[in-house]
Amino acid sequence: MSRQLLLPLVILAITACQPQETRQETPATATSNNEGLVKQYFEHFNNHDWQQMAAMYSDTADFKDPSLGEGIVTQTHEQIIKKYGELQQMIPDVRDSIVTIYPSGDKHMIVEFVSTGTAPDKSKFALPICTIFTIENGRITQDFTYYDNFSE
Repeated sequence: MSRQLLLPLVILAITACQPQETRQETPATATSNNEGLVKQYFEHFNNHDWQQMAAMYSDTADFKDPSLGEGIVTQTHEQIIKKYGELQQMIPDVRDSIVTIYPSGDKHMIVEFVSTGTAPDKSKFALPICTIFTIENGRITQDFTYYDNFSE
C-alpha cells in the first residue's frame, strides 16, 4: 500500500477511536425522550402514584385546566399531589388510556386520552381529554388540558 494512501487511513483510524464531544440532543431524540416521559407520566397516574407523577413537573408548573378555574394557574408539587389525591378520593378507580401521542416540535407533546372511572353517584364515565405538555430539560413545565366539562 502506498504511503499516500496509508497516512490518511491511519489518521482516520486514530481519530475514530478518540472520545467524541457530547452530542446535542437532536429533535428526534428529544421527541423520543419526551414520548417516554409522557408514557411514564400516565403509568404513574394509573398507579395513583401522585408523588412520582408530581416529581415529573418543574418545581412550579403552569396549568390550564377547567378544574382549576379560568386562565393559567401555577402549581407546586404539593398542590399537584393534593389535587390528584382529592380526585382519587372522589373517583377511586380513575384511569387514563392513551389514544394517541402527537409530538409537536422538540418540547411539546399533545396527548389524546380517555379518562374512565366510577363517579360519586356510582355511574361509570368515559371522558375524552386532550393535554398539551411542554417539556423542558426533562421536566413538564406546562400542562394545558382540554375536555368538555359541561353537564348533559
